[in-house]
Amino acid sequence: CSAIDACKTSNGGCSAKAECRRTTPGNRACVCNAGYTGDGIVCIEINPCLESNGGCDRNAECTQTGPNQAVCNCLKGYSGDGKRCTYISLCSQNNGGCSEFATCNDTELTERTCTCKRNYIGDGFKCRGNIFQELLRDSNTSRFYFHLEALSIRDIAGPGPFTLFVPRTDVLNSDPRVKDWVAKGVMAQVLRYHMVGCASLLYSDLTTVTNITSLHGDPIHISYSQNSLVLNNKAEIILRDAVGTNGVIHVINQILVP
Repeated sequence: CSAIDACKTSNGGCSAKAECRRTTPGNRACVCNAGYTGDGIVCIEINPCLESNGGCDRNAECTQTGPNQAVCNCLKGYSGDGKRCTYISLCSQNNGGCSEFATCNDTELTERTCTCKRNYIGDGFKCRGNIFQELLRDSNTSRFYFHLEALSIRDIAGPGPFTLFVPRTDVLNSDPRVKDWVAKGVMAQVLRYHMVGCASLLYSDLTTVTNITSLHGDPIHISYSQNSLVLNNKAEIILRDAVGTNGVIHVINQILVP
């Protein structure tokens, strides 16, 4: 007589995910494979994520990859190996994308607010100070700023409001009359002719008036032609509505002459 091997046929009736082990002749025991749980007849894959988040950080997602196997991935807004995740402050890098003149505040995951600092206005992503400061920050208007500085003209550094028509930098650099005006001592008058006091006139406001008085004292004539605003029938506004705390800047393509 020979002993009957209970495991010989159909894995002894054990689960396909179990090992059939011979015990006594004609008997066997079914033991679930590693990564599975059950009585050996029925073996179910163990999902480690169901208990204690699979050992992942509470700010991580546990994803089952196999029997009793899982990976941990930090949730959006956190960084780390998944076992340990730390909050990422959006404001900690590049001021959160806010303006350099704004304060960045983390509010919630993947969110932050940008608020312009005192003495600046804007949406937080772009903040402007007074128009005198803003002249220097834009290459289109920086030459005008240097002319004001050279003559110690600080009118537009005051509380305002002001409206400024600034000839673009390349225009001021290329117009031969500028050197003559500087030599003759009349450049200050020319510069003040580009300034309007007591009003911050946006482009839309300018379309409703025909004359405004400059700080120099002479009027500036405004007309609307071919969908463009033209000053003194000559200079066209090419960049508009750079709003600062004490006024607004418009860039023009020619110099106004009083």
